[in-house]
Amino acid sequence: MTQNHGGSESHKAVLDKIKNTRNDIIRELRKLIVGQPEPIDQLLAGMFAGGHSMIQGPPGTAKTVLISSIAKVMDLECKRIQFTPDLMPSDISGTEILEEDKTTGHRFVKFVQGPVFANMVIADEINRTPPKTQAALLEVMQEKQVTLGGKTYPLPKPFYVLATQISMEQEGTYPLPEAQQDRFMLAIMMKYLPDDEEVTVVRNSTGASKIKLDKVITGNDLITFNKAVRDVALPENLGGYIVDFVASSRPVKQGCPDFIKEYVSWGAGLRASQNISLMSKSIAAMDGRATVELEDVVNAIIPVLRHRIGLSFRAEVDRVTVEDIIHKLIQAIPKPHKG
Repeated sequence: MTQNHGGSESHKAVLDKIKNTRNDIIRELRKLIVGQPEPIDQLLAGMFAGGHSMIQGPPGTAKTVLISSIAKVMDLECKRIQFTPDLMPSDISGTEILEEDKTTGHRFVKFVQGPVFANMVIADEINRTPPKTQAALLEVMQEKQVTLGGKTYPLPKPFYVLATQISMEQEGTYPLPEAQQDRFMLAIMMKYLPDDEEVTVVRNSTGASKIKLDKVITGNDLITFNKAVRDVALPENLGGYIVDFVASSRPVKQGCPDFIKEYVSWGAGLRASQNISLMSKSIAAMDGRATVELEDVVNAIIPVLRHRIGLSFRAEVDRVTVEDIIHKLIQAIPKPHKG
């Protein structure tokens, strides 16, 4: 049975703080970021829920700028890994080296931490490195720890991996393995700006003035927010809708829509249902509400499922995108009645 902590005063106070913090962060980001309201909101919702996010889009759409700006306003220790074809797993998680104590001559093994030992790791252009190195992030993202030489090293809290991914049409890219993609709570799409907003970017970014971003919250605030988001109530009928929706994305499910059988090779798994629920709770919390509504669920579906559905060859031939499939599913699956 779902516990509803919505009536607790302390929980309501944290939800109000989440709502106000979201507005303060967006106001601060607007000093530097032009447009992109949906990606910003989705990224904040993912972080308030404690999830990792992958940001996709063509070059020059402020993917890395957005992530580094978020780190500044949240006062998080941030490290950036530029993924390249020659990057090794030890370059990410760390390595053991043999050292000698010059006074005693005694040799010992010392662990040298990799760049993942930070509150926020920017995995820049993650699909430019081969799968072997991409896989080094698996344990880090899921368990939030590094295991090497039989020893386990916990990562700082809070911990986020925010990855950017360039378009697969470009040369020198390696598709992320399915298991690796599933570790990301969200796949956020940043598109080219409208002409008027692009003019604003060009004028602002070529000026002489330097923009300073002020800190809005700390890592401890984020840990509190993560707990409060999980305490947001998810009505039973919406939980059932989420499970039915995700199950209908699988072509092996009996009774799934015909367009799923035609255009989808593999659908979303259980982690998708969990993340839609968590994302819905975070969206509600950012609005100061202690209970999820249907609109929250619908807004969570696309960023959670965007990277969890594999298209068939027929979909490529007919130029059907993952977002086309998701929109058709939203129309096809009956929504629960308000009650």
